[in-house]
Formats: sequence, C-alpha cells, structure tokens
Amino acid sequence: MRAKKSFGQHFLNNEAIAQRIADALTLDNGKAKILEVGPGKGMLTKYLLEKGIDLKVVEADRDMVEYLHLNYIQLHGRVISEDFLKLDFENIFPRNGAHMASQFSIIGNFPYNISSQIVFKMLDNRALVPELVGMFQKEMAERIAAPPGNKTYGVISVLTQAFYEGEYLFSVGNHNFTPPPKVQSGVIRLKRKEGGLGCDEKLFKKVVKQAFSQRRKMLRNTLKPFFGDAGILQDDFFKKRPEVLGVGEFVELTNRIVQ
Repeated sequence: MRAKKSFGQHFLNNEAIAQRIADALTLDNGKAKILEVGPGKGMLTKYLLEKGIDLKVVEADRDMVEYLHLNYIQLHGRVISEDFLKLDFENIFPRNGAHMASQFSIIGNFPYNISSQIVFKMLDNRALVPELVGMFQKEMAERIAAPPGNKTYGVISVLTQAFYEGEYLFSVGNHNFTPPPKVQSGVIRLKRKEGGLGCDEKLFKKVVKQAFSQRRKMLRNTLKPFFGDAGILQDDFFKKRPEVLGVGEFVELTNRIVQ
C-alpha cells in the first residue's frame, strides 16, 4: 500500500514512536473509548488494541479500510469509512444504543493538510472529547501549545488553551516516515479543562480572531469594531499587542465589551 498525496499520507515506520504515542493517552477511565483518526496501515492501531480499550478508527481512504479489515480482525465493525471532518460525534459511541452519546478521546498521526481543522472540530465538540493525543507538523504542534509572548502564539493557541491544557510531548524526525515528509513532526497532548470560560464564548472567539487579524498592531487599533471610539481604548492595556495576552486577559476583554 503506497501513500497517497491526496490524503496527505506519510506512514510512521518507527515502532518505538508508535508505542510512545499510544502510551501518551492518560486513560483515566478504565473503560476508555478511543477514536483513532487516519490509522493507515495500523502502525499505531496495533498498540492501541493491546490496551484492551473500546477502540474505533476513522479512515477516509477506502483502500486503507480494506487493508485494515484484512489485517486486523479485532477491528471488524469498528472501522468508520468516512471523512473525520464530516463525522457526527454524537453517533460514534452511542451509549447502550440510546440517543445519548458517550465521551471519547482522539488520537492519531494526523494528516498535516487538515490538522488545524481537526483541532477546531474537537473544540466544537469538546463536551464529548476529554483528551486528544496527536502528531502534527512540528510547527503546528508548537503553535497549539505555545505560551503568550511566543512568536508562534496565535488564534489556534488561544482558542485551544481556553478549553484544554496543552503539552508538547516530543519531536519526531521526518526519517521516521515512509515517504518522509519535508517537515518535522511533533506530538502533543490536550486535556480538557473543567468549568466554563467565564464569558460569552462566541464573542470570545470573535475578539481573539479580530485581535490577531493584524497581530503587529496594538489592541486599540484592531478592537475598534467592538469599542468604537470609546475612551477605554486609551487605557494602557490597549497599547498591548495580542501575542502577549493570555486566555484570562482575552476573557477580560470580552467581558469589557458587554459591560
């Protein structure tokens, strides 16, 4: 089975790294449910199957689906032949056949061309996803986990960290893949925070995106659509640039708008 460019496939060929990624799941619940995204030829899958968890895999490439059915008997009835981005999360792990869905963690060696979309899909469905462990292009992994003040800190950093604790686990060289990608990779773990954000979440997202729309400019310029010419924009706080603000400060900004 050869990798297909149309699916952004690069097959991991290092057993030790596959084991390490599988072991990065915390599996706090002994009856954990896991969804693997893009299993390909099953390099990571086989280590997940060893854990005796409730595992399902989603694979868009029908040739790979056939390969998985032929080589992993344990996956019969557990392979979802669909595009992950179009999945209805409510129907992946139905609870005892009822309409209420069960929570599940996400893991995978993610296709680089849709990795940010995978994160945003998780955020939209975070009530069902307590944890994600994934391999991304290194630049993307660093961006998601970056702290304020870091040059890679941006929209996806703030929106992810608003709801998940992010941790950059380790880097993976491109020689560990077949065919080798042109970029390096990085593995991160995201664990959902409990409790609410403390502000209007839809407005929060708009504020974050607007603030970073011109990241070199001060907030007094980029946030005018929300505050108009209000005197509050003369506060020293609005002389800052968005990359130095943590999640809490963006929450504060959002609440100031609705005051």
